[in-house]
Amino acid sequence: MGDGSAKWQPDTTERAAAWELYIELVTRVAVQPLDANAGLVREALNSLYSLFGSTREILRTAGPRVGASKESVGGIAIAVLNHGLRPFLSKWHPILQEWEAQKPQGVSAVAHEKGWELEPTLRQDLSDLRTGLEAYAHALASIAGIDTD
Repeated sequence: MGDGSAKWQPDTTERAAAWELYIELVTRVAVQPLDANAGLVREALNSLYSLFGSTREILRTAGPRVGASKESVGGIAIAVLNHGLRPFLSKWHPILQEWEAQKPQGVSAVAHEKGWELEPTLRQDLSDLRTGLEAYAHALASIAGIDTD
């Protein structure tokens, strides 16, 4: 109560969970630029999808205290999954999967993907998503007590 100036202070468990989530995020294409002529967008989508499993495991291990509110480490992580990654992957995964199913025999995955008219749009959407995920990574770093400057 009071004047509303109280500030949330993460405990050791929350800091540890924030650190683990931070490492999962910054070591993936999620916050690393995917240049127009580098990598496959399929690999980027797979990497993003794997964040669901690793985030669930980290939050399960950390326990319910890290998810006690929407402003907690767990609350923030769940919001990023459900309101950031899930809509993005739900849109692009089936569209890309349909294109991949049309790959002619003898054509490499790279060549086939580069021939896809929606590939530049997906790359741009990945870049836009990355901007939001970078903010999430900075928030996690701050909670974990990491100086990212």
